[in-house]
Order: sequence, then C-alpha cells, then structure tokens
Amino acid sequence: MGTARTAGGALANFLSTARSEGVGEALRKLNLGNLAGQSIEDIFLGLTDYVCPKNGTIDEGIARSAFIETIADLAEIGLTDMDALTEAQVQTVMEHYASHAIEARLCNDIGTKIVFAPDTVQDVVQVQEMLHDFILRGVSDAYERVNAEFDGLTPERSLEFVEHVYEEAFSILQSLAEEEAKKP
Repeated sequence: MGTARTAGGALANFLSTARSEGVGEALRKLNLGNLAGQSIEDIFLGLTDYVCPKNGTIDEGIARSAFIETIADLAEIGLTDMDALTEAQVQTVMEHYASHAIEARLCNDIGTKIVFAPDTVQDVVQVQEMLHDFILRGVSDAYERVNAEFDGLTPERSLEFVEHVYEEAFSILQSLAEEEAKKP
C-alpha cells in the first residue's frame, strides 16, 4: 500500500492547502493554476498526475484507480464547491480514497489468488458490496480515532497522518474480521 499511502498524503496536503490558503493558491503551488475556477471534477482530474504519478506498477495503478473512483464519488458525498471546503468534507474525501485503495488492493490480491473469491458471479457481487461497506466503515472509524486537523498539514505531516490512518484502518478491519469469524 506504499504508493496509495503516498498518494493519500499528496491528496491530504492539497486539500489542507486548499482549505487554509484557497484553491487558487493550492493549484498555483502545483503549477496547475489554469485549473482555478473550473468544476471540482475537472480540478480533481487535473490533480491526478500530482496525486498519483504514473509509472506503470500495480501499486501505482491501484492508487490511480482509487483516486479516479474517489472523483466519481464527489457528487455523491456532496462536494461541489472547492472554495467552501469544510474539514468534514476533506475527511470524507480522504475516507473514500483510502477505502477505494484498500478495496482495490484486496481485489488485486484476489486476482492473484492470495485471497480466494466465491464461486458464482452473484456471490462475488454480494461479497464485493459487503467488503466495500466493511472497508468504508473501518476507514471512517480510523479517521475518527485519529481525529486530526487538516489545516496547516505539511507534506511531511500529510504522509505521516495518512500512514497512521492506514495502520488504524487495517487494525480495525482485522478486529472486525476476527469478530465476524467468531459468529456462528
């Protein structure tokens, strides 16, 4: 999950800068000032190479896929105005990104037979939906435990923060999985 964590740190850093200094300034610092004033989807699409540089590895593909899925979630999570970005919205974006990254990693592991999938397509869809909800709940709980302020998050602190959230999320997911396994 190294690349996804690094990408999460870059995303957290951008969002923190956008909240504290404004979207235009955050974009200017990345030499993406031409995106100022565009739709939130266009801004996020323009950020793709900053958040998830492409080099062709599986981990980088997982990070890009998670970021693109997060962009698709923006309207669903109520994020439509970058200039009025709240801390709660930043947390929600980060939760969705981390959830998609973890889910993509697990799907990749299933594809490489590290984890085994159910036999029927209907069972696969049901497991995937349950897994998505399970991961999102675990990541959300991890963010609540960490409960960090995004304002003034430096690039160094962004990565540290994201790594801490991933560790918390995996710990929570492991605990939840162990509890589920105990049920009859």
